[in-house]
Amino acid sequence: MKNRFLSNIILMGIWVALTGEFTFANYIFGFAFSFFTLRMITTGSGNAKYFKILPKVIAFIFFFLYELIKANLQVAYEVMTPHYNMSPGIVKIPLSAKTNVEITLLANMITLTPGTLSLDVSDDRKVLYVHSMYITSREEFIDSIKNGFEKRILEILR
Repeated sequence: MKNRFLSNIILMGIWVALTGEFTFANYIFGFAFSFFTLRMITTGSGNAKYFKILPKVIAFIFFFLYELIKANLQVAYEVMTPHYNMSPGIVKIPLSAKTNVEITLLANMITLTPGTLSLDVSDDRKVLYVHSMYITSREEFIDSIKNGFEKRILEILR
């Protein structure tokens, strides 16, 4: 997978050098063009994990940005209005993530989202404790973490 990513970067650099336009849009276009070119060239080879993971990583980035903007707007609304709409609480989330990398990435994504904070992981690494400013239903909150961040992280890392 590392070789394909490196090949993708090198082809992107060649594209940018040949076109002579050193703009962000041209880098993105060159990366996408080289990605699809590599995919066409390596069709039928057994190890195509890179071509499955990259779209998931890009989708995860957009999902995280969406969640980040949504949470920022919710917290900003709470700060700017005189009403107290928060219902804070600590929730115990059962983990499907097993490795240190999976758990750390999940905890960091939760903490980076305004209004939520990862507090602790149980000693047996089966439970993550999360504080949130807005908990209307514990089951809905757990479901949003499990089917949101955790599901996408595990799709990328496994």
